[in-house]
Formats: sequence, structure tokens, C-alpha cells
Amino acid sequence: MQKFNIVRQAIAGTMESSDLQIILDQNEGNGIEIELKSSVENQYGRRIREVLLDTLKNLGIEDAKLTVTDKGALDCTIVARTIAVVHRAADATDKIDWEGLEEWNV
Repeated sequence: MQKFNIVRQAIAGTMESSDLQIILDQNEGNGIEIELKSSVENQYGRRIREVLLDTLKNLGIEDAKLTVTDKGALDCTIVARTIAVVHRAADATDKIDWEGLEEWNV
């Protein structure tokens, strides 16, 4: 597993229906912090956070601050947006191994 180093703030996703927007920033030494805004947070907030955390773990991210605005995204969309924002924040967009993601079982 490749470990990514967050070097700058990044954003991925949209505010369109069935999508989510993630803003990722450094959070050196403070673990993962997630601020989630979702109209379905009571029903799906725990699952959204679980998918975010699992994806970050798979990317080797231990410290990050996420501001997430959910508009009804499915798990696969959450994973894709998280991968994109991490690669952008790590300035590593040319290193996404989409085929290697099959083993993540998402």
C-alpha cells in the first residue's frame, strides 16, 4: 500500500444530487476529523463516515481534516471522491491505481 502525504488543501466532488463534495486539509498529529453535512445523516451518517475512514486507511492517511457535504452519494461515489481528493492533496494525481482498488470490496 502506498502512503500519501497531504501537502495542500484539495477539493473533489460536486454539490449535485447523488454526489458529495469533500474538502481535505492537513491535520498533522490530530488523526482524522470529519465534519459531515448531510440531509440523511441520521439514517446514513455512520455508514458515510465508515466508508470515508476505510478509504483513507487504505490510502495510508492517518491525519487529515475533511469537510464533507453529502447529497445522497452511494458508497462507490464516496470512495471515488475520497481517492481523488487524497491524490490531489498529495499532488499525486498521476499515481491513481484504479485497477488495484478491486480488492477493497466496495
